[in-house]
Amino acid sequence: MTSSTGLRDRKKAATRAALSAAAVRLSRLHGLDAVTAEAIAAEADVSTRTFHNYFPSKEDAILYQAESSVQEWVDDLRARPVHEPIWDSLEALAIAYVSDDSRDLEDLSVVSRLVEQSPALMARTVQMHNTVSRLFGEAIAERTGTDIDSDLYPNLLQVAVGGAMKTVIELSICENAGGRTPKQLVSEAFALLRAGLPQPTHN
Repeated sequence: MTSSTGLRDRKKAATRAALSAAAVRLSRLHGLDAVTAEAIAAEADVSTRTFHNYFPSKEDAILYQAESSVQEWVDDLRARPVHEPIWDSLEALAIAYVSDDSRDLEDLSVVSRLVEQSPALMARTVQMHNTVSRLFGEAIAERTGTDIDSDLYPNLLQVAVGGAMKTVIELSICENAGGRTPKQLVSEAFALLRAGLPQPTHN
């Protein structure tokens, strides 16, 4: 029974991920307004009814990638060695994230742009931030002995890392990285954050 339940859960997770990827892919090609639930279902080779079993709207399907990524970071952070410095843990997670060949960095950037262009997506992003993103801040707070509700540190660290990752992804896909790989950009970004973002000096 346990094995059967685990297989069923994995299949559901795979279907959910496939529908989300299809929603992002179609929005990237045709624009959010032109995408329908029927088109997303067809792209993922499932019925429209199946789509609605997983997502109430196309906006929710698009944001699932971002939501699942945050949950992945939370789970992976909690799996890191307890006494590992928080910056080391977060940098390791960031490098693993951009080094995953199954992840399309351009799709991640597309989601950010879609959110900026769509009031409906923006509203759902705020809702997601109030729930899923808070979990990441709580995981940081657990590791650093701070309080997500009253301390600046876990909140600032979460925003700093999120901003660094967004910048790394944007530089990677727009070919402004100067030959640096996403992994190298992550290392450079974290080095700057660790140093407190000192003002550049010019010779």
